[in-house]
Parts: sequence; structure tokens; C-alpha cells
Amino acid sequence: MSNLPKILIFSRDGASAKAIAGAVDGRFEAVQADSMERALEQLRLGGIEGLCLLEGNSDLLSAASLLPDSGGILAQLDDGVALLDLNLRVVWCNRRLQELSGVEGALVGRLYSDLFDSSVLPGSDPTPFHTAMETRVSARTQLRKGENKYLQVHATPVTRAGGSEIAHFVVMVRDITSDTLRQRKLSAIFKAGLELGDMAPEDLHEMSVENRVDLLKMQIVNCTEGVLQYETVEIRLLDAATKVLHPLLNVGMLPEAAARVLMALPEGNGVTGFVASTGQSYLCADSDHDPRYIKGAAGARSSLTVPLKWHDHILGTFNVESRQPGAFSQQDLQFLELFGLEVAVALNRLNLLTAERISTAAENVGRILCGVAQPVDDVLNDAAWILDKYIGHDPEVVQRLQQILKHARDIKQCIQRKGEEIAPLAAGAALPAIAQRSRLKGKRVLVADNDLEIRQKSLELLAPHGCVVETVHDGAEAILMARMFGYDAVLVDIRLPDMTGFECFRRVRESRPDLPIILMTGYGYDPGHSIVKAREQGLKAVLYKPFRQEMFLAEVEKAVNGYGAKIVNQGESAGTTAVGTTPQST
Repeated sequence: MSNLPKILIFSRDGASAKAIAGAVDGRFEAVQADSMERALEQLRLGGIEGLCLLEGNSDLLSAASLLPDSGGILAQLDDGVALLDLNLRVVWCNRRLQELSGVEGALVGRLYSDLFDSSVLPGSDPTPFHTAMETRVSARTQLRKGENKYLQVHATPVTRAGGSEIAHFVVMVRDITSDTLRQRKLSAIFKAGLELGDMAPEDLHEMSVENRVDLLKMQIVNCTEGVLQYETVEIRLLDAATKVLHPLLNVGMLPEAAARVLMALPEGNGVTGFVASTGQSYLCADSDHDPRYIKGAAGARSSLTVPLKWHDHILGTFNVESRQPGAFSQQDLQFLELFGLEVAVALNRLNLLTAERISTAAENVGRILCGVAQPVDDVLNDAAWILDKYIGHDPEVVQRLQQILKHARDIKQCIQRKGEEIAPLAAGAALPAIAQRSRLKGKRVLVADNDLEIRQKSLELLAPHGCVVETVHDGAEAILMARMFGYDAVLVDIRLPDMTGFECFRRVRESRPDLPIILMTGYGYDPGHSIVKAREQGLKAVLYKPFRQEMFLAEVEKAVNGYGAKIVNQGESAGTTAVGTTPQST
């Protein structure tokens, strides 16, 4: 047997291959192959240290790069990788693919379906290989393997030289169990919060306090144990006078933990006492090494605790625990805070709390709405930008982006609807009547201003009347959002960071000629003459900052209704209406 290194010479031209073999004789042991099958067989036998491709056979080069004996690196990836023939039989695979398949013995020669006989997740492509064959591009699907394992499969067709005929499939399999379970948990938390607050006051009117408590406990247990599959749940309510945290609900906690007396103090009362005293949520990643953690559930290794707040008053704590260290992330924390808010709303409805009542439910909803409005608008703007740039590519990605946009837009409306439910239920609080402007309800307004305070003020003024407000920072975002979504009016500042108010006015009109636009300014002098130029092209109103509430609402009300009804305002005159505090000239 020769001790020379082997080189594989692949060519369907026997004379050329022989010539190359003669040229390297003495330095290499030449192994010739005149077909793909023969070449792959030699590569599988191992010992090949070099390749000589005489006909630009990129398909062989792609296949060879998968093989560890040819110097490839794919055998070391965390993802499973395999080369399949057109019958979907394994030609080669790395070790990771065998681990993900869970199949014992050699996989070469076995059918792909023998390795991943799994359930395709709803919404995924049930035939990715057929799709890849038809489209000549990669296709993706997601599978559930067994009870609790989720995989993502990419199938990529490999063509022969010239690209006209598919010769093989390269398959990449990734374990997405952690991400999938996490996303499902987050979605379930949000849904559970909505369901928890879905208790009609008339159904509770005749119930005793004890029955109300039992109903609340049952709903929380169903949401957190059945839906979210948390191992433990503990809710404690704070007595503001004594600072004692009284147990309301304990599921899965040790008896001594449930009976433990805890105070709302930052030290000596565990994570629960710290959260109740500071109002800060707390993520305990590893209970064995966290000095604040006091044993609650048997075998618990991590916990997540959030305060139950109502109008900035701490009403109690909501705690979940897991036997897995590092089971919770910062995103889990944010969604659990939202669920905790719904729990606080439900507690207030049931009149279980002795904390100071809010003076108006609308103010509380406004705080919540202002807190989430900017992050939601940022998600909406970014997703709209990606969708605008991505249209024409993968339809599944486009569909997912459209779903993100829909969900982002639904969040604020959901909170506003909850606010309408909360308003008549503020126990013990005589709420002042709010004059509702019914012509604003259900309308959608876009506000373009680089000033965060102006964006928030617009939201605070319009949201209590059922008007949905979305905001952007600059003109480019305003133009994109106005083009992609339906609005009833747009408010545009004359001094945007990327263009003048008139330029934004003009470009929005190009795509939406009938969309009412109001310009805003905080200055008496308009150096770009945006107002004058826009008035010449049909501008009907200008809002001066700081806003005067009634004038602001009246002008927006006229705009969102297409200026179809005359509403008398101070400062109104023929032509453009000037609304707001008259500024000093500069």
C-alpha cells in the first residue's frame, strides 16, 4: 500500500484525468473518478487530502466540503447537517444530525423520513423538499419530535454543473426547542392576562367575598399552572399599615414557606419582601447562589417575582418558581409584569385590597398606555421598515412581519379597551365624569414629532376618547407609515430631523392625497416657510405648542372626520385654522 497522500481527480474526460495523474505521480497517489457516485464513494472511504476538479463541478466541491476526511468543518457544527440524494436517502451526515434524530446505528443510506418522522407545526411547510425542488431555492419547515422537542429544517437543492439539474439536497436541522417553548410561554402569559381580567361586574355583584376570592384563585391557577405550566405560584397581598404580606394563593410551595411571615422590607424577608418594599421586579437566576432567596418550593433553582401595582401603589407580590436554573429571562420578566398588572386589576375589582384607591381609572390606563406606547411604536416603525424593504422575497417572512405589525397595533387598543372596562369598577372612588368626544372614538391618528413629550402629550389627550395614536420620530417614518397603513389624520411638526414639515406634507399627500394633515409648530417664525407653502396646497389647520386641550381635541376631531362637520373653536378663521397657545414671535 502506498504511503503517499491521496488526491482525488474528478473528470468525465478520462484522458485529462490520466494526464493529471501522470503529472502528480511520485508526489501523490492519484485516485480517479468519472462520475459523482464514484467520487462520493471515494470520499466516504476517507484518506483523500486534496481534490482536482477539471470541469468546474461545484456540486462535488459542495459535497466534499461536508466530509470530515476532506478537511470540511461542517462535522463540527451545533446544527445537524446532511447530504441527501434525490430519493431523500442520506449520503452523509454529521454527528449532530444523528443526535437530533435519536436514531441508533449508521444513518448513511437511510431515508430522511426514517430519521424525522415528526409532526409538522401549524403554519409550516409540510413538504419542504418538494417546495425546494419546485422553486430551486431553500425551503424551511418546523417539526415537533416527541412530546417536547422542536426542530427547524432547511432543505437546500444542490444543482449539477450549469445549474439546470438538481443532484442532491443539503439539509440543516436546528434544535429550536428552547426558543419555541419560551415564545409560547410569553404568548400564553399575555393571553392569560387578558382572560384573567375578563370578569363581568354583573356576574360578581351577588357573590360573597369568599366566593370572589375562590373565583380569582381558580382563574389564576388555570392561567399560570394549566396554560403556562409554571411549577409554583405564590401571591401575597400587602397590608400597607403593618407592612405584612398576607398569603392569598399558594400552589406548589412548601408548607413552611406558605406559613412564613414576610414583611415588605428590603432585607431579611427574601425576594418577596424586597420586591414589595422597593416595587422592583426581581429575577433570581440561581437560588443556590442568591443571598436574597429563601426556600419556597421544593427543589426550586430559579424564581421570578414582580410587584402587583395599582396606580403606583404596591398591592402585593406575584411569584413563580422553577426547578431549572436560569429558567426565566428579562423578556419573561416584562411579560409577567404585564400579567401582574391584570392580576392587580382583578383584585381591585373584587374589592380585596385596602390600598388607597385611584381617583380616576382613566388616569391609570393613561399611565399604562404611555408606558408601552413608545416601545410599541418603535416595534411598529421598525417592522414596517423591514416589511417595506423585504416585500417580494420569502412570503412566509412577509406574513410573519405582517402579523408582528398587527399584534403591535393591537396592544394599545387592547389596553384602551381594558381601561373602558376598568372605569366603572374603581371601587370606592368617585370618578369625575369625562366629557367624551364620540367622533374621536375608533379613529387612528399618526403623530410625527422628534420631541418625546409632544408624542406623549398627543397620546394623553386623544387616548381617553378612544382614539388610537401611533407616533414616529421623523419624516421618513411618517411617509412610510402613512403609505402602508390607514390613518384618519396625520399631525406633522414643521421641524423634523430629516426634512421640513412642508416636505413631509407634500410627500404624504403624494401617496394619500385625501388624508387630512395638520402641521404643528412651537415657534412664531417658520424659517422654511412650511406653513405658507402647505397652505397653498390645501393645508387646513396649524397646531401651536404647547397645546390647549379643548382646541387641540376639537381640531383633531374635525380632521379625522374629514372636515365634514363645522365645529366652532376659538382662533378659527377663514382658510387655515390656527389652534393652541399663540406663541411669541422669534
